[in-house]
Amino acid sequence: MTASPVITPREIGALLAARRDAGEVMIAGLTGSVAVGKSTLAAGIAESLGTALRVDVISTDGFLLPNAELDARGLSMRKGFPESYDLDRLCRTLDAARLGPVRVPVYSHVHYDVDAALERTIDRPDLLLVEGLGLAPVGEDHRALQSLDALLYLDATEEDLEHWFLERFMALWSAAAEDPTSFYARFRDLGEMEARGFARTAVWRTINLPNLQEHIVRARPHADILLWKERDHQLRLVRPQV
Repeated sequence: MTASPVITPREIGALLAARRDAGEVMIAGLTGSVAVGKSTLAAGIAESLGTALRVDVISTDGFLLPNAELDARGLSMRKGFPESYDLDRLCRTLDAARLGPVRVPVYSHVHYDVDAALERTIDRPDLLLVEGLGLAPVGEDHRALQSLDALLYLDATEEDLEHWFLERFMALWSAAAEDPTSFYARFRDLGEMEARGFARTAVWRTINLPNLQEHIVRARPHADILLWKERDHQLRLVRPQV
């Protein structure tokens, strides 16, 4: 990947802006592994385009089935896998976003569930960035991809992804010491090393890594813009080649 040119969020935004038809809502998906930095990159792209285009960012996390429904279906340990999403609602929402105002569900990463109180309205932005999982094809079902005008895939080594995931988990674990309502408060009875070991073994290697290898990565061949992220968070453009 070292031969690929370094690229900034501003330059990625320019690539997207160049693909947009004037007067139309452009919908671009941004996917990749858990912890690769999708939300951060989406925010950086949106900020870089803020003076030129009206940009909204939504997360596919909002289209996860609520925890109560996941529990009822026996899918609590499959959160983030294709079957844990309301794909019909996601596609309907993206289609409606091209036409006028639409309500968008929002997920709380503190409470680890869809939060109806956070739901918001978007109204025909110039660019709608949809970041998260659930965009890869599932067998012959390409509906999520077909709802997009462009797809970005953010890639990295599995070692770096695990490192970033553990950093994020432990930061949330630490913050839960001051917030008993946090989902991560339930892990506060674990010592720091125990919590890190739980995150690595029971979450990353049991859930997130298999999801990446079996499902998420299937979006990569469909990416119009393929990006590589280094351990130091530097981004490189793999595709399109320049």
